[in-house]
Amino acid sequence: MEEQKSVIDLSIIMPALNEEEDISRAIRDTLQALSDYGLQGEIIVVNDGSTDETANIVNDLAGHEMTRRIRMVHHKTPQGLGMAFRDGAMEARGDVVAFMPGDGENDPGEIMRYFSLMDQVDMVVPFVYNKEVRPKIRNLISTIFRMIVNLTFGVNFNYTNGTVLYRRVILDSNPNKSRGFFFQTENVVRAVWSGYLFAEVPYHLEIRSAGESKAISWKSLAEVIRNYLSLTKEIYFSPEKKADRKPARGTISDLRRIETQKIGFGIPGKYSRE
Repeated sequence: MEEQKSVIDLSIIMPALNEEEDISRAIRDTLQALSDYGLQGEIIVVNDGSTDETANIVNDLAGHEMTRRIRMVHHKTPQGLGMAFRDGAMEARGDVVAFMPGDGENDPGEIMRYFSLMDQVDMVVPFVYNKEVRPKIRNLISTIFRMIVNLTFGVNFNYTNGTVLYRRVILDSNPNKSRGFFFQTENVVRAVWSGYLFAEVPYHLEIRSAGESKAISWKSLAEVIRNYLSLTKEIYFSPEKKADRKPARGTISDLRRIETQKIGFGIPGKYSRE
């Protein structure tokens, strides 16, 4: 008889590159949040080529976690945040997938409190409301970045780089190509252009306790620009992609689309995706 798989509500993808000072707290906080919100979940740590004790710390925690809620994916060398998330998402067993950094800057309970919204939408996109915890220069860069993304892709996000909740099928059908920090923006823009419904929610950010953010550097900026141009080309100049831009069957967005057409608001030949 085939062994019955446990039902998992939420898969947390936690990329980690030399996070020995923070990874233990990040994992424990996530496990506690899963329990607090009554969610059956798993944590997939993607050890992105760490050279410190990150992997050993995760292995030790996994050994003590009798419910097998902690797994680890290894990269021999750093592949980038985007690739770490993509590889982790490919291993996910939950219906919903979320990104949670291993540096402890994000409170996992802040996004899990909105999990019930996944009964109404296929993506929950958080935005930071206590921006004062971050340096002014980072907030300025984020504001400029958000304006460029919104104008380019015809969206109106408050923030695109947070701990987004995704229906896993969104990522399965079109995994991100960005290797670095642009991966979240790529995923949410593609999802909106595919017709997925989403909700934006406020999110409280923690003060980073140790280490330094890897988000702000000339190398990261150059990579973001390359990924932005690549996504722009894909969205506007790749005709073969247009036919694939529709919600997966059975998702909340697909069911709502069908309901809308039934009550007469669908316009066959223009907006219908049948």
